[in-house]
Amino acid sequence: MAVQKAPKGTLKKVLRHIRRYRLLTLLSLLCALLSSAAVLAVPVLIGRAIDCMIGAGRVAFDELGGYCVQIAVLVGTAAILQWVMSAVNNRITYQVVRDVRNEAFARLQTLPLSYLDSHSVGETVSRLIADVDQFADGLLLGFTQLFSGAVTIAGTLGFMLALNWQIAVLVVVLTPLSLFAARFIATRTYRFFRAQSEVRGKQTALIDELIGRQKVVQAFSHREAAQRDFDEINERLEKTSLKAVFYSSLTNPVTRFVNSMIYAAVALVGAFSVIAGTAGALTVGTLATMLAYVGQYTKPFNEISGVITEFQNALACAGRIFALTEERPESSDADLPALADTAGAVTLDGVVFSYTPDKPLIEGLDLDVKPGQHVAIVGPTGCGKTTLINLLMRFYDVNGGSVAVDGRDVRAVTRHSLRSQYGMVLQDTWLKTATVRENLTLGRPDATEEEIVAAAKASHCDGFIRQLPQGYDTVLGEDGGTLSQGQKQLLCIARVMLCLPPMLILDEATSSIDTRTERKIQESFAKMTEGRTSFIVAHRLSTVREADVILVMRDGHIVEQGDHETLLRQGGFYATLYNSQFAH
Repeated sequence: MAVQKAPKGTLKKVLRHIRRYRLLTLLSLLCALLSSAAVLAVPVLIGRAIDCMIGAGRVAFDELGGYCVQIAVLVGTAAILQWVMSAVNNRITYQVVRDVRNEAFARLQTLPLSYLDSHSVGETVSRLIADVDQFADGLLLGFTQLFSGAVTIAGTLGFMLALNWQIAVLVVVLTPLSLFAARFIATRTYRFFRAQSEVRGKQTALIDELIGRQKVVQAFSHREAAQRDFDEINERLEKTSLKAVFYSSLTNPVTRFVNSMIYAAVALVGAFSVIAGTAGALTVGTLATMLAYVGQYTKPFNEISGVITEFQNALACAGRIFALTEERPESSDADLPALADTAGAVTLDGVVFSYTPDKPLIEGLDLDVKPGQHVAIVGPTGCGKTTLINLLMRFYDVNGGSVAVDGRDVRAVTRHSLRSQYGMVLQDTWLKTATVRENLTLGRPDATEEEIVAAAKASHCDGFIRQLPQGYDTVLGEDGGTLSQGQKQLLCIARVMLCLPPMLILDEATSSIDTRTERKIQESFAKMTEGRTSFIVAHRLSTVREADVILVMRDGHIVEQGDHETLLRQGGFYATLYNSQFAH
């Protein structure tokens, strides 16, 4: 069976994050040293206390009492130190987890849309939540048991060598058996934990998809099929989890068996030494001390073997997290100049673009938009309308040719400054969990109350906003809560009206609005777009009749261009589309 290992360098990356908290790590190590020293001194005192009880009526109570007091003090000190160490370890672990999550989320903000479009939301959420939690559990277990375990092993070995080197050598020779067994099992569990983590991510993606589209699931009677899909992936998760847990759980009993054999061997050899009674032989108290040390010496091996298997899971999850944080971000534009005070001239020169190399979409697209022009983009589904918008906003970079604003290539200015010149209303509405006012002022937080209300009235949403329980201070739930799709779209329109940048993009901005309200919105749009370069993507051709230029796209090319009347007179593809919508 092939052994799958954690991605190369994963452990180094984990240690690099821990290194930021080196002072806390040193404090944890110091507590481990002191608490282990206190615990290791107890068996010596217990052995001496036993030797104070020589026989019936021959007990040295004075010495015995002193030893008992010393044992109590050491045990209390060790308990306090272990509590401090636990608190420090928790602090280190969750600070590292905080840093990793911050890095992952920050990287998400800089990733190109191509990454987000090719990875499911649930899979990404699983990495940020479930994988980081699993990583935290393994890291905390490592801190808690690795430090104290290593110190205990070194300390007990030193004491055993001082008490009886022959028995100490016997223990050292036999102990590696448990390590070999633990390593053999642990190195083979990684691939199961990796598979478990991947299946868990797919399950999260499926749940997110089904819950978010529950209306569609029920409308198409897809519940049974959805249940089957969930049962299938849930069963896969069960199988991979059982395999991971089963193989990892073999470690502890195997190492305990080996350690019990070591304990029995030391007890047998020590008993013969006590019975012999020769010079240098063990006393009953010393044998008790040696057996206590053997137990303390082998116990960390059990714990560490358990830590190793759990750490395999943690490394598997860490590998997935670091794979996200190391994704190539969008090229940095910090040293580029900003685009400001644009007139609104937009030029596309020989633009070539495709989402995948083997599927060409846009080839040799030329376009020259004058400042203040209203440009409508129409065409059948999949012709490249939304792709053209993505290129204008530089959500994607062209594969060939150039896109320019006021004669400046958009790749030669910062993305933030480019996008700030556009106001955008999409068919897919997005409202965050916040008040209506906070949603409206998303692009302009300093807007006055009068400006907010004016924008809401212009977009015809002031009426239903005032009917909400707290009006503009009503907190909307996830994605707008109980608002209708049309109401959410009106709020998005109001949000853009409040900003009014020099260029506008309206991508099916009124697709969810009734015809009567749409007519009123068109009047507001006319005022809003006056003097501003506007790109209007529409399927309903009634909304683009007043556009200065209508671009008719087909298979990634502009096949016709002109105003409404001109295109109708030509009797081409646009006329066919228009007549198909308004034929009686």
